[in-house]
Amino acid sequence: MCDHFPLYRGNLEYFCLGCDARFDINELLYTCPTCGSVLLLEDKNFSLLGRKSGKEWQEIFDGRAACKIDALRGIFRFYELIAPVLDEEDIIYLGEGNTPIIKANQELQKEIGLRFAIKNEGQNPSASFKDRGMACAFSYLQALARRHNREEILTICASTGDTSASAALYASYLGGAVKSVVLLPQGKVTPQQLGQPLGNGATVIELPGVFDDCMKVVENLSRNYRVALLNSKNAWRILGQESYAYELAGWRNWDMRKLCVFVPIGNAGNITAILNGFLKLRALDIIDGLPRIFGVQSAHADPIFQYYNRGRDFAPVQVRPSVAQAAMIGNPVSFPRVRRLVELYCRRYVPQAGEKAFQVVQVTEQEIMDCMLMANRHGHIVCTQGGETLAGLRVALRHALIGPDEFAVLNSTAHALKFAGFQQLYFEDAFPPEYEITPGRDLKNAPLSIFSADRKASLPEEEYIEQAARAVAATLGLKSR
Repeated sequence: MCDHFPLYRGNLEYFCLGCDARFDINELLYTCPTCGSVLLLEDKNFSLLGRKSGKEWQEIFDGRAACKIDALRGIFRFYELIAPVLDEEDIIYLGEGNTPIIKANQELQKEIGLRFAIKNEGQNPSASFKDRGMACAFSYLQALARRHNREEILTICASTGDTSASAALYASYLGGAVKSVVLLPQGKVTPQQLGQPLGNGATVIELPGVFDDCMKVVENLSRNYRVALLNSKNAWRILGQESYAYELAGWRNWDMRKLCVFVPIGNAGNITAILNGFLKLRALDIIDGLPRIFGVQSAHADPIFQYYNRGRDFAPVQVRPSVAQAAMIGNPVSFPRVRRLVELYCRRYVPQAGEKAFQVVQVTEQEIMDCMLMANRHGHIVCTQGGETLAGLRVALRHALIGPDEFAVLNSTAHALKFAGFQQLYFEDAFPPEYEITPGRDLKNAPLSIFSADRKASLPEEEYIEQAARAVAATLGLKSR
């Protein structure tokens, strides 16, 4: 049933992953004022949710799937687990969340060698998963502005494309005193992704360098000026992105047995949220076990792979060009969150699994592009990050990290159309050498030209139609009736 807004209110506070200090949420914090480490948000009243059984929570969340109250649709269907300090009037809903999970067809599953599905995050409003976090972050900003009578809010973010598109969309929806500024690495964002914040009226500033350079500038601005930072350093964004885990669990009828979840790492905010989301579900017995989590990184930007596979000593890496642009980050902001949550995750997993509960695999740029096209050849619309997770599944199978009786869900973080330019480079064999991508003959595609414009102009219309039809039939090898 869903006929009223929940009565439950949490008691959220920031806590620091570096020194364990805790801070009130009446101010927007990004890092610990004491030691500078990243923060997470925690509900001090969370144990009160345990008064309901896991089965009761399942029924509540399942029932809200048909809810007509906007503030309980999308990610806030799971209100009590996300940001239960927000009032109904502050919650923003633009259609985010509830993205489809599409099972791969039999031919593709046979080709890969495992049963799997793809959760298509490209069907969020701005065509990426970032909308989950922005819905929560902007709802909190709206609540903060109302409580403190703030007349103007300037939001700012660094981005490789998706974050800026999402931030600009939500800021433009709120309108009025809310303005959006985005910093992009010059020449490192696709035209489609650049067009989104421009279309929503954001101020777009291009800086030389890569995402990490833009992020450093944004961090400086957030320390020294009155701006609202909207990158995943913002802990409110992490809360919203936890909804991915809740939706996936519900789709599985809350049964996590034999489930493996593949997630591109990038700035590590999404995998942080997914880990934390499953941990919350387990703590309330909404699920009776945890799925195995596989993080995926390109060899061109793989600091977390290096940490977990080549000695536990974290060091940023110098990134090289990657088609998985959202993953092209050499110093992920949320790595401390991942490290903390992975320790919790592995301890709470079935004892025999141990560190196999969380693993990181490395893929090549060639594998990313090949897998993106392979998936889309079989009826999906995955982005390059979706290609990255499919490539990660293949690597996991190749190294026997996943069993034949398991089921995988792959996170495709954005819409394929955002990366149409990379597809065209592949088809035209035009990738610069630093990408290390050579098109596979069986995956290339191009339009066929079988009738010239001059020839068409020289013929009467009926004759042109007849000759064009014969040319098409000959090209396709069609047989006459």
